[in-house]
Amino acid sequence: MKYKTQLTALLIGLTSPVFLSCQLEKKSDSSASTSKPAFTTPAPTPVAATRGQTDEMAWISGGSFQMGAEDFADSQPVHLVTVNGFWMDEHEVTNAQFAQFVKTTGYRTVAERQLNPQDYPQVPPNQLVPGSAVFTPTPQPVSKDNPLQWWQYVAGANWLHPNGPQSTIKAHENEPVVHVGYEDALAYAIWAGKRLPTEAEWEFAAQGGKGYRTYYWGNELNPGGKWMANIYQGDFPHRNTREDGFAEAAPVKTFPANPYGLYDMDGNVWEWCQDFYRPDYYAQAPGDNPQGPSDSYDPDEPGAVKRVQRGGSFLCSDQYCIRYKAGSRGKGEITSGSNNLGFRCVRDK
Repeated sequence: MKYKTQLTALLIGLTSPVFLSCQLEKKSDSSASTSKPAFTTPAPTPVAATRGQTDEMAWISGGSFQMGAEDFADSQPVHLVTVNGFWMDEHEVTNAQFAQFVKTTGYRTVAERQLNPQDYPQVPPNQLVPGSAVFTPTPQPVSKDNPLQWWQYVAGANWLHPNGPQSTIKAHENEPVVHVGYEDALAYAIWAGKRLPTEAEWEFAAQGGKGYRTYYWGNELNPGGKWMANIYQGDFPHRNTREDGFAEAAPVKTFPANPYGLYDMDGNVWEWCQDFYRPDYYAQAPGDNPQGPSDSYDPDEPGAVKRVQRGGSFLCSDQYCIRYKAGSRGKGEITSGSNNLGFRCVRDK
């Protein structure tokens, strides 16, 4: 699905502040996020090196593991990878943490910035409003062939207002920050004296030293009737039964940690990695500390620059999006955001 072509058509017919986006999250492929033109922003000043940069981080000793999964074409071939040791955030970056970053730097996220009229020449300038993609359940069962039925581009939706201008992060400070594009996540990481994880580091950490299993927590979806991650239960996209207790993002550390002390490596929100996305990368990836390909290519959207996303979100289930399973990959256009997309950071020793 080509984002700008469809967004232009939707904007031309816009009659209210809310219009559909083409954020994708589907069973047969990884999620392709909404896109907006790239902006150049000043790099935040890193925090002082003496600050406790490993607070709420877990040390992940280096090692070798089998990376990938046979169930997904872009995760093949399964191959042996070795990574060095690194520190990783125990949980996804929270609203409270991101708020401190914004307070200190004055940073404005991509979702808060005006769209560039040059990228949408057929759209009246007054309809190019800042916003982001918000999942909106349908009132009744629908065909799962058209994600436009449950994704809306909401004017005024951003990290401070996750579901639109009338929403707030107050009382949600311990939930993952969302509506962050790749450059937003990178800006935070630089400020914090950290970086974004490589895809290999992310998967190594998610396995928790247990090797490949169907899910990062094990081979059973809900062992003993217990939900191990914040994912979707019920009939997607119109009825979430909330058996795990949540319809949207859950506070961090709600679900069990893995053996490395890391939370929400499955579900909750997608997480940005530093690697460019290419579906053919694993066939040529080096085995020692792979850093990802030198450029991006997605045959579904050849002109878009995309980075890897990992872990799935609260919208994943075996009924529709199965990209929360071990070894699977997500992908997102670098200026995209949505209310199920966040990140966590790593730091070298």
